[in-house]
Amino acid sequence: MPYPPYMEESIRKLEASRQRRMKEEIPLISSDERDIIVRKYHPDYRETGKRKLLLGPNKDETMPEELANQLEGNSRVDPDKVDLSKIGYDVDVLIIGSGGAGLSAALLAQENGAKVLIATKLRLGDSNTIGAEGGTQAADRPNDSPVLHYLDTMGGGHFENVPELVWAMARDAPMAIKWLEDLGVNWDKETDGSMRELELAGECRRRVHSCKDYTGLEVMRVLRDEVRCRDNIDYIEFEPAIELIMDDEGQVAGAILVNLETNELSLVRAKAVIVATGGLGRLHTQGFPTTNHYGATADGLAMAYRVGCSLIYGDSIQYHPTGAVYPLQFVGILITENVRALGGQIINIDGEQVACNLEPRDILASFEIRECTERHKGITTPAGNVGVWEDIPLIDMIHGEGTIARRLPSLVHKFSRFNIDLIHEPVLVYPTLHYQNGGVRMDANSATEVPGLWVPGEVGGGVHGRNRLGGNATLDIYVFGRRAGREATRYAKEVKLGKLTLNHVRQWQKELEWLGIVKERPFSPMLLPNYARQPSDYLADLYTEKLQSGLVKLA
Repeated sequence: MPYPPYMEESIRKLEASRQRRMKEEIPLISSDERDIIVRKYHPDYRETGKRKLLLGPNKDETMPEELANQLEGNSRVDPDKVDLSKIGYDVDVLIIGSGGAGLSAALLAQENGAKVLIATKLRLGDSNTIGAEGGTQAADRPNDSPVLHYLDTMGGGHFENVPELVWAMARDAPMAIKWLEDLGVNWDKETDGSMRELELAGECRRRVHSCKDYTGLEVMRVLRDEVRCRDNIDYIEFEPAIELIMDDEGQVAGAILVNLETNELSLVRAKAVIVATGGLGRLHTQGFPTTNHYGATADGLAMAYRVGCSLIYGDSIQYHPTGAVYPLQFVGILITENVRALGGQIINIDGEQVACNLEPRDILASFEIRECTERHKGITTPAGNVGVWEDIPLIDMIHGEGTIARRLPSLVHKFSRFNIDLIHEPVLVYPTLHYQNGGVRMDANSATEVPGLWVPGEVGGGVHGRNRLGGNATLDIYVFGRRAGREATRYAKEVKLGKLTLNHVRQWQKELEWLGIVKERPFSPMLLPNYARQPSDYLADLYTEKLQSGLVKLA
């Protein structure tokens, strides 16, 4: 599917400007200019598509409407029809989700003596981590330090990050990289055996460790193998959690799982619960396409919110500046930031560079939105999508022939399926929903305000402030996953569980009734996006008829 003639005409302009663009240097804009362009063009600051929450810990705060609906959703469980005495699994630590955070937590929990159960919505390891391309930050070079990493991260988040969380992440980063290498991760190395590291946008040093452009896939290969071979770690596939269980002491004490094929429920009693369900990409906030996998539907946020956990920066979403726009089958998929780190530039329809290619993600996304809306210098595809060029062939001109094929093999292969040759042709990009900057409020060990519950990874909030730097997401999941696994195990050895209860669900449904919104809100967690093939819904037998008749009765 090569580019149509009118798009080829724009590519000729891009090619004609390459020699000039290689010589000119566009400076980073000032912090004041950054605030102006972000507030004017970034989707987080649009007045439309948002509303205030009507109940829960963040009542009266404004959230994207898609997230607000999930947070205020009806529980998928009728507490009067669940027998909490029928325990299917009894473990020390239950981990919900099996991405990088969940598996890191499982390994550390097991190492510290816990009996662990992993419950995952899809197959073991199916997660955003597998799709992570760019790499993982860690300040382990002689001219770098965790302090510089801390400062870069705080600046990238507009200094709205929680300092204790940022420092914990930066301090643990070198250890996390070494831990992964000791487990078997094949980090890219220089010929002398030292780490090959990149400098991504917003970073003052080269500190991003990668495995070509399929870093997350390589790390998950190792973590999955390690989990499968460890004693005292069991896992269940295709059984997501649909509700957390509390005890009468106010502690989280397990979860209810549903089998996606049979709709049968399983009850897990656990002394500690780690929710590592990732983000909200498949809610498609503001109508954006997403890089996220099918399971990223804010499940952990909804369940944690119902038990009383508050959110921090729930209104802040990262729209990655380089999501594919063409061909149609690729709309929204990630073009790794490594392309820009290697010298790839963002170019408009006239062959002009849009901004410095190392601007932080929210800044560059805002520039692109301005270019395609206010300035009308985007390129429209036959399907009606609009974008700007990312000049990938420039990389071989800068670093030598063969660099693209060697450093970006996965990307080259993907586009070759549609007869687009990335070694000689640019790609069309536009911001795509990539990451949830905020999440459930947590401390430096991923513990929430509610005893017995930990939230490492993307479901937790505060680390990244209002914008995440590249290479910090995968670092976040390994650092806080490890911390959560260790601390949850320590807690599990000391806690005494009381009587199991779903009274928090009863109270939640009462509040929805009092507000008169019980019929307007969806069931949550969503589990799968509404355009995916749906399993027959367990709820059909529980609530649907009652909701339609308006006769919901809760004790």
